[in-house]
Amino acid sequence: MLIETLAAAGRSCFAAASLRPFSSSSAMAKSKFEYVRSFETDDTCLRNCYIVVRLDGRNFHKFAEQHQFAKPNDDRALGLMSRSARSVMEELEDITIAYGQSDEFSFVFKRTTTWFKRRASKLMTHVASQFSSSYVFYWKEFFGEQPLLYPPGFDGRVVLYPTNRNLRDYLSWRQADCHINNLYNTVFWTLIQKGGLSTTQAENRLKGTLASEKNEILFSEFDINYNNESAVHRKGTTLIWEKRNETVSKRIKRPNEEEQQVPVTRSRKKVEAYHCDIIGDQFWEEHPDVLEDDT
Repeated sequence: MLIETLAAAGRSCFAAASLRPFSSSSAMAKSKFEYVRSFETDDTCLRNCYIVVRLDGRNFHKFAEQHQFAKPNDDRALGLMSRSARSVMEELEDITIAYGQSDEFSFVFKRTTTWFKRRASKLMTHVASQFSSSYVFYWKEFFGEQPLLYPPGFDGRVVLYPTNRNLRDYLSWRQADCHINNLYNTVFWTLIQKGGLSTTQAENRLKGTLASEKNEILFSEFDINYNNESAVHRKGTTLIWEKRNETVSKRIKRPNEEEQQVPVTRSRKKVEAYHCDIIGDQFWEEHPDVLEDDT
């Protein structure tokens, strides 16, 4: 009898306890270990600044070699980078513009963003993880049955730019870097693939040459006009949000009528890709909504 009474009491106590809401924060507040939170660093980004998160492929020279990327440019790899960047933008809609070339991509959060309370570590790790997982997820879409031999890695950094001029200069710097690197690589691999030179010979041939001289090598020796090369390779990829009208069919039933398929047009924001100059003014004049007004 005593045992049954104790068991019943135990069950009622357990039931009462299970009905009480559990608060992790209140439990933490009473913990003697809570002091460790004081070791965390405040990494809140300064207000009224564009937040740029730039990702770079880690050791991608080796990654490209082992996965047999085409030289000087592999359109599959570039397409996969852009698809992964698009995935990041669709996940984080406060990214107003992204720019990528080769194995890097820069993501620009608008100045007024409050995502993750503007914490640099949160923004950077979310962008890096979303990009990396998307790169693996969409691999087969671009490389087919070619296996992904090992997981790729991307490092990230966060930089703040207070004005539109600062931000445009940053993006101009990245596109200028794209042009310089692509021109060199185009000439370098043309000398090897069509000119029969070794890598050492091609390096020596190009050492100290100016852009005009590289263009002349392509044109005079291989009948290649660099300006006719793919804009994706020369200009990189710029991603922005744009409104697009799309028409869908909707089933509507009116009183005393049979159900009908009716076309409905609606406006939606979509991420669109451009392969154009962003150093000059034309792109920014055609897309004034990308930048916020300087105050």
